[in-house]
Amino acid sequence: MLETPAPPLTRSAVPTLADIEAARAVVSNVAQTTPLETSRYLAEVLGSEVLLKLENLQRTGSYKIRGAYYRMSRLSPEERARGVVAASAGNHAQGVAFAARELGIKATIFMPLGVALPKLQATRDYGADVLLRGHTVEEPLAAAAEYAASTGAVLIPPFDHPDVIVGQGTLGLEIYDQAPPFDTIIVPIGGGGLISGVASAVKQRAAAEGRTIRVIGVQAANAAAYPPSLAVGEATVIRTSATIADGINVAKPGLLNFEIIRELVDEIVTVTEADIARAILVLLERAKLVVEPAGAVGVAAILSGQLSNLGTTVTVLSGGNIDPLLMQRVISNGLAASDRYLKLKIMLPDRPGQLARTAEIVAEANANVIEVLHTRHGRGLQLSEVELELSVETRGPEHRAEVVAKLRDAGYDARLVLD
Repeated sequence: MLETPAPPLTRSAVPTLADIEAARAVVSNVAQTTPLETSRYLAEVLGSEVLLKLENLQRTGSYKIRGAYYRMSRLSPEERARGVVAASAGNHAQGVAFAARELGIKATIFMPLGVALPKLQATRDYGADVLLRGHTVEEPLAAAAEYAASTGAVLIPPFDHPDVIVGQGTLGLEIYDQAPPFDTIIVPIGGGGLISGVASAVKQRAAAEGRTIRVIGVQAANAAAYPPSLAVGEATVIRTSATIADGINVAKPGLLNFEIIRELVDEIVTVTEADIARAILVLLERAKLVVEPAGAVGVAAILSGQLSNLGTTVTVLSGGNIDPLLMQRVISNGLAASDRYLKLKIMLPDRPGQLARTAEIVAEANANVIEVLHTRHGRGLQLSEVELELSVETRGPEHRAEVVAKLRDAGYDARLVLD
């Protein structure tokens, strides 16, 4: 009887625990052991213990140094002599530049023209040659690939390479050794390099001890390539929208990363821009931590109420490189998302005393006016009208509603501008 042959066995893309342990000895030459801190506030929100892994305090300001350094440490002398090239809008650029300096390798980094000045300057300060190309991440990536082909420089990818994944996996080992026995770990996802490595490390360590750990990935809703890719069973290109979480704004999963995530990650959720802004504000106020938008998405997922029954949970704060100008805008959006910032437009009769009266009403409601725009030139205004735009600090949703109600009770047509 002719039997149907079994399909050939394929080797899992998941790196071995031994691979990651070996990488840890190398990465420890440059990466600091970052703190793991308890968050009582987030524990109250989630209903179980929450621990924050502070990779925002890592050298270069993010976890990226781990994968970049490990990948470059494995280059041959001949490859090192050719130099390395990379493309990035921030964290990967700094990680490659720092690693190259430590290993004595010439680095060329392509960055978009609109890159934030602090990230550009930090990359140059680490000794890399920085070349600005295009206005999106895709254009510097194409330029870096062309540079590698024409010069022989070794291209260092941000996430889709076995050495990069193994290097990022050292963070998982670090967390496992630092934390009390935990049930869940939440990790940001862009291309998938970090969660691929972390999931590989913690799942294998837990299995060796007869335990299970749930791994949850978080993407920005405006750049969430993994849910549709997992739905169709292959890495798929999506059209992303603008997001403050530029560090995880990736249109297509890494191929190796996709295979590992499909095998090891238990759940992927998405968070909105308002969720992310609120998370940054909570971390700033409650934990006294400066965290970039991409690094705060795990906290955003907890605050959004999507997650439950997680047990003791570790959330990775993957980076802290945020442009101060962006921070200013994010704080405003975070205040609005937390119902602590209110912007109103009010049409007033053009006669003396109206501005003072509206300010008096807001003061009676114990709210604080932080900005006023008073104009006679708004579109649609009658000759007898002026437009007043008020920005007001409030203490939450009930206080916010009280301010609006008092103005309307006094006969003013108060319309919300930022809700």
